[in-house]
Formats: sequence, structure tokens, C-alpha cells
Amino acid sequence: MATELWLLRHAEAVPHGARERDDDRELTERGEAQSRVAGAALRTLGIEFAAVYTSPKLRAEQTALLVCEAMGAAAPIVHEPLREGFSAAEALALARGVDGERLLVVGHNPDMAQIVYDLSGARVGFKKSGIAAVALREQQLLALLRPHELRALAPGS
Repeated sequence: MATELWLLRHAEAVPHGARERDDDRELTERGEAQSRVAGAALRTLGIEFAAVYTSPKLRAEQTALLVCEAMGAAAPIVHEPLREGFSAAEALALARGVDGERLLVVGHNPDMAQIVYDLSGARVGFKKSGIAAVALREQQLLALLRPHELRALAPGS
């Protein structure tokens, strides 16, 4: 079972209404850069994941792929329940199936912020491409990395 749950909100995407279906909203150039920065920052911190799961919505998939690429990690696994309404109970079930210390989940707000609150009691403002980590046994917030903090950690940003 994973002992740490890392949550990443997808990076900046084209505006609502820019695509016929919300699921098809892709990342902007800025969102692509944010995703690469997040991956580079995690690599700088020496963070490795036993598994990476992503929402099937295009903006989340693109975020996850770019983060994994920047980290030199295996491709993410598309997980349908992350599309919308993903809960802390579902996150814990996913963590129980992971053989390793850390699990990364790439998804959407308000789900990500609610999971952090439900598991740790912490209220966090989840910016696009922001990351939060929760220690599952201790039920406490380990880290909150906002985009500007990720840029400061990423080499060459």
C-alpha cells in the first residue's frame, strides 16, 4: 500500500466553451510549461512514484504525460473514476492497490482539494498545476507546492 498520496491539479487549459466537449479541452502553451516545471521540480526533490494515475480528460492526461516525461517516469495510467467526483475513499482504495511508497494522482478541482481536506483536515487552495501530498497513516499534509514554488525548484525555470 502507498503511504503517501500526491495530488496534482491539471495545468492551465483552454477556457470553458473553447471545445464542444469539456473532456476535450487541451493544455495551453503555458499549461504545457507548467506541467514540465512540475515534473522537473519533483525530479529535483528526488520524488519517485510507484504509480501515476490520471483523469481521462485531455487536460489532465496531457499534464500527467508531461510531468512523467520531465521526471523520467513511466507513462501514467488513465483511471476513469478521476474524471469527476473522485473521493477520498476512492483515493485510499487506489493507494491500497499500489506496491510502493508514493502514488501520484492527476485530476481536477474541487475533487483534489476535498480529498486533501477529507484525509488530513487541511484546507488548501489548489492552483492549476499545484501539488499536495498527504501522509496516509498519519493523516497529515506533507507538502503543498504552488506553481511559483515549483518554478523555484525546477532547474532553469
